[in-house]
Amino acid sequence: MIVKQLRSKRVPALVAIAASVALFAGCAANTPTASTPGSSPAATNAASTDNKNLKEVRVQLSFLKQSLDAPLILAINKGYFAEEGLNVTYERGFGNADTISKLGTGKFDLAFSDMYNAMDFNDKNPNEKIIAVAVTQNKAPFAVLSLKQNGIDDPKDLQGKNLGAPAGDGPRKLFPLFAEEVGIDPKSVEWTTMEPKLRETFLLQGKVDAISGFSTSALPSLLKGGKSMDDISLFYYTENGLDFYGNAILTRESFAKQNPEVVKAFVKAYFRGMQDMMKDPSAALDAVIASDDSKLMDRQAEKVRMEIGLRDLFITPEVEKNGLGGVDEKRMAKSIEQTIAGFGLKGNPTIEDIFTDEFLPPKELRTLPAESDRKPLS
Repeated sequence: MIVKQLRSKRVPALVAIAASVALFAGCAANTPTASTPGSSPAATNAASTDNKNLKEVRVQLSFLKQSLDAPLILAINKGYFAEEGLNVTYERGFGNADTISKLGTGKFDLAFSDMYNAMDFNDKNPNEKIIAVAVTQNKAPFAVLSLKQNGIDDPKDLQGKNLGAPAGDGPRKLFPLFAEEVGIDPKSVEWTTMEPKLRETFLLQGKVDAISGFSTSALPSLLKGGKSMDDISLFYYTENGLDFYGNAILTRESFAKQNPEVVKAFVKAYFRGMQDMMKDPSAALDAVIASDDSKLMDRQAEKVRMEIGLRDLFITPEVEKNGLGGVDEKRMAKSIEQTIAGFGLKGNPTIEDIFTDEFLPPKELRTLPAESDRKPLS
C-alpha cells in the first residue's frame, strides 16, 4: 500500500526531527516564531547597501518571516540583489491568498505564494493576472495532520471525522480531491472553521479530530505544544495523488512585461541565496534569526521548519535532475486539472496561463550544490 511504503521511507527523517524538537517540546503552542505587527519596521533591507542607484523592488512574504525565507535574507545580506541593481525590501504576509490579493492590487512587485491560489485569483480577476516566474518549493507542504491518540493512523481513518481549518485554507479547498484519492467520502467529514493562529490549538485541545494546512506551519506548533513526531499522523497531499508544487515567486503579468530585467535579476539573486542555504543551512538559519528585530523567533522551532523544507520541499529528485525553479509539464498539467476541480474554477487555465520559465537563469546557475558540499543543519 502506498501510504505504508511512504511511512517507512520517512522514519529516519522523522527521527532526526524528533531529536531537534526535544529541546523545546514543552513550550506553548502559540509562541511566536517571527516578527509580529508593530514589533519591527514593516519593511526590511540591508542597511549597509548604497541604495541610491538601485531599482526599488517591493516583496511580500507568504506569512510571518520564517527560516524558509533564508534564501531571500541571504541574497539581501550578501549583496546578491544589489549586484543585480536591485534594492529589495520585504514585508510579512498574512497567508497565501491574502498575499496574492495584495500583489494583484499593485501594493507589491513580487511575492511568495502558491500557483493554485493564484489561478483562483486570476479566475475572479482576469484583468489583474498573476503569473509564477520561478518555483521555490518543488513539493507543496499541503497536508492533513492528526494525533494518533485520536485513532487516526491512516488517511482512511478520516472518514466521518471532524476536521478543522480556516475557511480560505488551500488544503481544505482541495480536501475533496484528497478524499477521493485515499478512498473516503468527502461528504462524511464535518468541518470546523477557526482563525489560522488557532488551528493547531484546536487539535491539541481535542476540539477537532484533525486539521488541514501546511506541514511547515503545523508541525512546529504541534511539537511546541508538547507532542512528539511519534504522536502525530502526517498525510501529505503530494504522497496521496495530489502532486502539487509549493510556493513560487509570483508577480503581475503587467509588471513582468514592463520590467523583465528586474524580474530576471531578482530570480537570479534569489537562487544564489537558496544555493547558499543548501550549502550551509545552519548559517542560513542564523541569518534569519539575526534579521528578526523582535527577537521573538525560536531557533529550535525554525530549525524544525527548515529541516522539513530541505527534506520535503526543496531538494527532490526532480530538482536534482532539472535544477531549481522550473516545472515538469506533465506534473503541472495534472495539478492544474485538479485545481480546476478543487477550487471550482470557471475557466480552464493552461500551464502558459500561470507559469513561465522565460525569467529563469540558465540551468548551470540554478543547479543544486553537490551533495558533498551540503553541510548538515545543526
